This record gives sequence, structure tokens and C-alpha cells, in this order.
Amino acid sequence: MPDIYLGTGVVPTYPRHPMMLAQQALTVQAATNDRLILGIGLSHKLVVESIWGLSFDKPVRHMREYLSVLAPLLKDRAVDFHGETISTSAGLTVPPAAAPPVIVAALGTQMLEVAGRLADGTATWMTGPKTIETHTVPTIRSAAKEAGRPDPAIAVSLPVCVTDDPADAIERANTAFSIYGSLPSYRAMLDREGCEGPGDVAFVGDEDEVRARIEHLAEIGVTDFYAAEFGSEGDEAEATRTLLQSMT
Repeated sequence: MPDIYLGTGVVPTYPRHPMMLAQQALTVQAATNDRLILGIGLSHKLVVESIWGLSFDKPVRHMREYLSVLAPLLKDRAVDFHGETISTSAGLTVPPAAAPPVIVAALGTQMLEVAGRLADGTATWMTGPKTIETHTVPTIRSAAKEAGRPDPAIAVSLPVCVTDDPADAIERANTAFSIYGSLPSYRAMLDREGCEGPGDVAFVGDEDEVRARIEHLAEIGVTDFYAAEFGSEGDEAEATRTLLQSMT
């Protein structure tokens, strides 16, 4: 189907040089008739330092310099950039393809400003509607406007479950997504929303309630919504999927 796109949500930047990622992205673009949406992100200090053995020093600078190399390579197939952490003078030979839009997983103010100035939008997770409306949307839009760029894409992802037992679903969400209540970047978004745990930002309830909460996202500036379905097998799963299919 011509309106179906392939999105990466998200590719961690630290273990991949932007030149390598540009080659891969443009190859996928050529193979899919320009249907790629390239989502990238920092990952987390715990992963970068404890698992990969790399430095997580100054992550905002890292993303700024990463995009300063990646974007020209995607658009022009060449770059000459010399930064503090990334320096690249190179060109690419890849199949003909359009530069894919680049979406940055950005939550905090500085990262949202980088995404607004240098990328095509942001993707969020565990960030509730109040925070999206009062923090995410105005911050990234302002940065894009100052940079002379068009309004950015704002892709939001949250847990979703159509259920007749919302209290139980919230508890199950707290268990299923418990790690996001402790990772610093997501914890900051939950705190900003005034939420105790991941279950508090989940969209749970009957069909009408969940539909209304998803539709409200468009009213506050969200351009794309990605549902993280959860719930028991059977009626809940079927009801959740049926609702989401009806809204596409």
C-alpha cells in the first residue's frame, strides 16, 4: 500500500557512525521507494556506558554534531564537518533515493531544541498529554520556527488497552513497563506529568474513552500516534486492535 511507511523507533546513535547510518538509510529508501522514516535517539547512559563502554558525556552536543554530519550525507551525499566528537569529510555512492525525514527521540528542552533546528520532528515515549501540550509541542515548534524550518512532526507513543477493568489494566501497565519508571529521561517526563508510574499515562478504559484520548492528541499538536498495545489475550486484545484499526 502506498501510504504505509517503515519507521525506525529508534536507532541508537552512539554505536553507529552517521556515515554508516546514512548509507544504510539511503539503501533502504532505494529498496522501499522512499518509504523510510529514520528515527534516531541517544539510548540511555546506563546502556551507553555500562554495556557499550562509551562515554555519555554531553549528550546534547553529541546529537547536535551527529545530525550535522547525518543530514548533509542524506541530502547531498557529502559532508565536511569538524566537531568536538565527530569529524567527517566524506561522500557516499548509493542508489538514487530521496533523503528520508529524520525524527529524533527528544524529551528534554535542549534535545527538543536540537530536533527542531536540525531534524524533521520528534518521537516521544512515556510522555503524557499535558506534557506534550505544554512542553513538547511549543518547545520544538519554536526551535523549528527560529531555524526557518517547517512545523515538525510530533510522534507520540503510549500504552493502550481497551478494557472494562481500568484499575487492573493500570496495574498491569505498571508491571509491564516498570523499567521506564526508573530510567532518568522517562522518569523526568512522568514527574512533569504528575504521574507515579507508567500505568498513569496509559490510555485505558472502554472504547469511547480510549478513542477520545487518542483523538485529543491531534487537538494539542500531535501529528502521529503509535499505540503500544498491551493487555491479556482474548477480548481485551481484540477490542484494542479493533479500535485502533477503526481509527487508521
